[in-house]
Amino acid sequence: MPKPVYSLLLWACILCFVLPARAQNATVQGKVSDSRGPLQGVTIHVEKTSKGAYTNAEGRYSISLSPGAYTVSASHIGLATLRRDIVLSPGQVLQLDFTLAEGANISELVVLGSRNLPRTQTETPVPVDVIDVKRIVSDAPQVSINQILNYVAPSFSSGTQTVADGTDHIDPASLRGLGPDQVLVLVNGKRRHNTALVNVNGTFGRGAVGTDMNAIPTAAIDRIEILRDGAAAQYGSDAIAGVINIILKSTVNRLSVNVTTGANVTPKADKGIDGQTLQTAVNYGIPLGSKGGFVNIGGSFDFRNYTNRSGPWVGPVYRTYPGGADKSDSFLVANKITRNDIRMRAGQSRLRSSQVFMNASLPLENEAEIYAFGGFGYRNGQAAGVYRLPHDSRNIIDIYPLGFLPEIHSDIYDRSLALGIRGKLGEWKVDLSNAYGQNEFNFSVENSLNASMEKASPTRFKAGGPVFTQNTTNLDFSRRVDVLSGLDISFGAEHRFERYKLIAGAENSYTDYGRATKIGTDGGGNPILVPDPQGSINTRFSPDGTARPGGAQVFPGFRPENAVDATRSAIAGYADAELNFSSKFLLGAAARFENYNDFGSTFNGKLTARYKLSEQTALRASGSTGFRAPSLHQRFFSNTATLFVDGLPYEVGTFTNDSRPAQLLGIPQLKPEKSKSFSAGITSRFGKFNLTIDGYFTHIDDRIVYTDQFSGSNAPNASETDKEIYKLLQQANANKAAFFANAINSETKGIDLVLTYGTRMGKGNFRADLAATVSSTQQVGAIKASEKLAGKENIYFSRTSRIYLERSVPREKINLTLSYNIRKFNAFVRNVYFGSVEEATNEPAFFQTFQPKVVTDVAIGYKLLKELKLSIGANNILDIYPDLVENPNNTTNNQFLYSRRATQFGYNGRFLFARLELNL
Repeated sequence: MPKPVYSLLLWACILCFVLPARAQNATVQGKVSDSRGPLQGVTIHVEKTSKGAYTNAEGRYSISLSPGAYTVSASHIGLATLRRDIVLSPGQVLQLDFTLAEGANISELVVLGSRNLPRTQTETPVPVDVIDVKRIVSDAPQVSINQILNYVAPSFSSGTQTVADGTDHIDPASLRGLGPDQVLVLVNGKRRHNTALVNVNGTFGRGAVGTDMNAIPTAAIDRIEILRDGAAAQYGSDAIAGVINIILKSTVNRLSVNVTTGANVTPKADKGIDGQTLQTAVNYGIPLGSKGGFVNIGGSFDFRNYTNRSGPWVGPVYRTYPGGADKSDSFLVANKITRNDIRMRAGQSRLRSSQVFMNASLPLENEAEIYAFGGFGYRNGQAAGVYRLPHDSRNIIDIYPLGFLPEIHSDIYDRSLALGIRGKLGEWKVDLSNAYGQNEFNFSVENSLNASMEKASPTRFKAGGPVFTQNTTNLDFSRRVDVLSGLDISFGAEHRFERYKLIAGAENSYTDYGRATKIGTDGGGNPILVPDPQGSINTRFSPDGTARPGGAQVFPGFRPENAVDATRSAIAGYADAELNFSSKFLLGAAARFENYNDFGSTFNGKLTARYKLSEQTALRASGSTGFRAPSLHQRFFSNTATLFVDGLPYEVGTFTNDSRPAQLLGIPQLKPEKSKSFSAGITSRFGKFNLTIDGYFTHIDDRIVYTDQFSGSNAPNASETDKEIYKLLQQANANKAAFFANAINSETKGIDLVLTYGTRMGKGNFRADLAATVSSTQQVGAIKASEKLAGKENIYFSRTSRIYLERSVPREKINLTLSYNIRKFNAFVRNVYFGSVEEATNEPAFFQTFQPKVVTDVAIGYKLLKELKLSIGANNILDIYPDLVENPNNTTNNQFLYSRRATQFGYNGRFLFARLELNL
């Protein structure tokens, strides 16, 4: 990893930023306030140009303009927009202040999608949404980033998973129907690190690595920009579907405290209530220096209890085994035990987390600035597995007479820090930054056992886990050249270092002691065993003769053979130009060259165009190529176990692409995914309405998938292919093997619509937002199986994997939000239409389509004092649930009443909340 001193040396070479600005230009500067004082984050826009700015922590702004006549507007959500006409002469410095009053505004200035000057949403050549997190956190029931975006941005999907190991604790997300690893996340415009977890269980995004946005407290966030367009040519790997840019707060001398509590109140919950939540969020900013500097700190503490929507176990609890007693339901009655005592948990996991984030800026002379941001987060999760019945071979009845519900616990640490300096170097704006991030995911297993140890088994295990580290250094240059109506140029370079570690768990978490040597006894008289394939203790069996498995139940730990410490680095050079041929026509181009030390180079480009049909209406389009580098997780993750067959040990599980099983089966090394994206749309402002409609198409070659397990067979009636696979795996001492592979091509197409309206209504302000998306992702062409696995395409990319890719998240989503503010009151109503999804399964009898549903959120707020507001409301106030699973055989004895493999809107039911906000 680059040492911090390297970055300090780079920053030192930029201290020459503090050079005089151009004397021939004029400057417009000023301060924006409301009735409470200075306003941060106000949009200052020079109309009919692409120039603008945001106010800083003291409400101040500054814009450099050529001499001439302009109209300058100041706007902020919830406040009336003001416009002023000005005339500038060469070298003039004009003081232009604004005082904004309550009103309605629906236009925002955005910087995402261009490395040059900001534009309003209807003037960008690519579609960009702006989510005002401050307003949503005040009105809506949701408090985490993923859930806020899931209900606000139709092209974004994220659902809480259940019985999916680590994925229960980090929600995978999708943009435009593509995978979690095909959307890039930025913070203040700088690349954010991925999570350490790779999703290898039965969920949407299977085999993918996403970004944990929930590690950033909403108290620290001002707004979120979502670029819905392929942008790898601008921002690098992972941006095939688009980019999410999280902008942090920079307010000062304002304390905000937000306490939200609630619970799921629904007849389907035990005792009618569960899922209790509590979030306490705080934000405060401190002025730094005398030139508008600041340090803003936001943090939160969150607690979320689990929910349970499983049913009582409907199958036999005990069964008769040779030489044993028949323990039927009469046994339960005699011992005053109900079937609720042996049920599992199907619902959201329990989480407890705390996080803090900082955003700071220190202005220097002549428009230069040193900035920093970052934070620390900790999350402890508790998720349940499948219930082990008393008679199960995985249970030791002396330890758990009624069986047991094993739990996966997680300790997740997230650390990040970005430092940078930006300013002017002659005519150029220069920005040098270094962003460091690390995500650590530690697994432990509780309320469990290692059945092969019998009564000597502990009930808690340390299972190990992954750690991912990323360090990114950027140097960016940009400027405007007076050519035609303006030429914006930017270029830069990037160096990225990544490290992936997989740490082994404790020996008893992964070892099968079925064959072992006894070396003594412990203080309680239990045997001390050492694993030994030639040991004196034979494979242990349950009373009915079934072999007892080894390793911690529900999540066997990572073994020393799985442990890895892998690194790689990448360097990139990029350029971006946008030429305004006239006030109506803009044409942009971007190019990026990137070289990785583990698989080589890639070159990508992008073209964008916007043409104004009038001052209110414009056409826009883009076309680009893109790429996504295979993650280190996909290259080096492995999780294997030992299975004894006829007394001989064989390996079962996930193997890396450079392992012996992969080489024998012809599984090639991973290579980058390559994409082609096209989009076209129209933007319009008519009256108090803003409208954008955009269609898009994305083709991805060599998409990486996580295969099912290859096993083969040596049975006399087995096919020649199965016999050959069996023989090859035997040579590698393996029995079953899964891999990551560039196995498919896919196509995604769809259309997005966003319509907003804001007006004064009576003595209050009314706002309506309608947003909709219709998309379709499909695997196209032949599955790319290796020559030795020809005929096994259904294992390379199974029907289950296909449904996870194509139909496990809604293809259609419509959001209508209405809000009204009048004096001390505000009201909020939102309806979200979630389209149909399908059950991800290889079993035709279990196939099912879950029909569309509409979920309604409501809230009302009242200002008890000028500084104190109380809100109450509900998510899913009508208590809507997805369709029940139809085939009883697919419910695991009534334990999964709702699908755990489809991500529609969850199945927690009605959530009621109350919120108290203090703003000083």
